[in-house]
Amino acid sequence: MDKVRLGMIGGGSGSFIGAVHRKAAALDACYELVCGAFSSQADNCQQTGLSLGLDASRCYADWADMLVQEAARPANERMQAVSIVTPNHLHAPQAIAALKRGFHVILDKPIAMSLVEARAIQAAAQASGCNLALTHTYAGYPMVKEARQWVQQGRLGTIRKVLVEYPQGWLATAMEQLGQKQATWRTDPARAGAGAIGDIGTHAAHLAEYVSGLRICELCAELNSVVTGRQIDDDAAALLRFDNGASGVLVATQVAAGEENNVRIRVYGELGGLDWSHADASSLRWVRPDQPVQIHRAGEGYLSAAATNNTRLPSGHPEGFIEAFANIYRAFALVLQDNAETRSDTLASNGHDYPSIAEGLRGMAFIEAMQASAQSTQKWTPVKL
Repeated sequence: MDKVRLGMIGGGSGSFIGAVHRKAAALDACYELVCGAFSSQADNCQQTGLSLGLDASRCYADWADMLVQEAARPANERMQAVSIVTPNHLHAPQAIAALKRGFHVILDKPIAMSLVEARAIQAAAQASGCNLALTHTYAGYPMVKEARQWVQQGRLGTIRKVLVEYPQGWLATAMEQLGQKQATWRTDPARAGAGAIGDIGTHAAHLAEYVSGLRICELCAELNSVVTGRQIDDDAAALLRFDNGASGVLVATQVAAGEENNVRIRVYGELGGLDWSHADASSLRWVRPDQPVQIHRAGEGYLSAAATNNTRLPSGHPEGFIEAFANIYRAFALVLQDNAETRSDTLASNGHDYPSIAEGLRGMAFIEAMQASAQSTQKWTPVKL
């Protein structure tokens, strides 16, 4: 199949997530990076583009100018999709502008700064007929997809309890006061919108819904700003209620000193439970009453097509973050390369699925419900779309 011609907004020299997106896009040879507006600083933009082998004429100093000029190029040359890896406050204006120009969008999460902005993105996508992928990375791990399959197959029975956590420690001190680039914008309410709940809490909430197949309908939340002087939440926890009556607990904190990215989800039903941890991403633990604990491993022949189709290496060879990211990029490319709706449904059933605008809307509704609950004396707050 022809490669998807890809552009990028953001991700210049000094960016963490931009390089991750480019590596993920390149892994399966589904994309060709053809242009970029990598930075608001012209020198950084040009230097980044040239270091990536781009023609100087397609290293744009301004993202809006890039959209205009790329749209004017011949159909067989212009970019087809754009990866947006900028701070949160730029997501909506950039995504909407790209969609209106007829470009598909790959967007870092959270989708926007508010549910209102997210709905504006949804409207732009519907009007343009273009697609949008949201990089909730953990949904790309093979054993997370296997866990989702177990729930869908009824192995756990009716789901009763969901426990999901995302402890980090990188913001346990006031790194933003030292000028650390990532900390500076991620702790700025004007650019981030939400702190721990937007940065990692949305990952946890999405993972809970993705694996369980349920929807969070109510929550009871607490938000804290632990580090002195910080103007945004860096610590969050919530009790959850799901649409089938199941209960849950979510923890998302960036002040757990010493922790890295220890994402973990446990789902329990009437027949047993499953346990997946980012620290051992190739394993999925299955517990059942009066039976030995089973550990299922990535790459083995007994796994579902959803897990197998998202695994690149033989068993015993661990895959990680880049590969999970690449699974989302590959699934999006497969859909763009074949617009037949039935084909897209088949791809999704085989594990080639990706988070989209619907998940973005739910993420923003989750953030706003968390904020409202934390500020209220009312015990339970509905998650409203």
